[in-house]
Amino acid sequence: MSMTKKIVIQVHNMGSDKCRSKAMKIAAVCQGVESVAVEGESKDQLVVTGDGVDSVCLTNQIRKKFRGASIISVEDVKKEQEPQTEEPSFTTYHHHYDYYRPPPYYPSCYVYDSYPNSSFFF
Repeated sequence: MSMTKKIVIQVHNMGSDKCRSKAMKIAAVCQGVESVAVEGESKDQLVVTGDGVDSVCLTNQIRKKFRGASIISVEDVKKEQEPQTEEPSFTTYHHHYDYYRPPPYYPSCYVYDSYPNSSFFF
């Protein structure tokens, strides 16, 4: 089972839906983020879950835009993983034959000089 983090960030000055949407977009593009939600009584807490998310970097990015953000909690959450199928104990070899293919045809472009003996110097 892989471990994911649940990060709760208190965002100040996030009173409108437009601000909440902007904060969610900032969090969604960070590396490792799997989900973003807004929680809290006044909807001023951003809950981010993901694997390998840097909580300090994320908070600093939100702080730049909203002039105030603080980390409330960071906790590990077990992520349920899909059941793995058993690998066969034998190895199967696939033979791929690479037949000769001629290179793709690219039409040639020829430039003809209509005045071969003329000089370009004046």
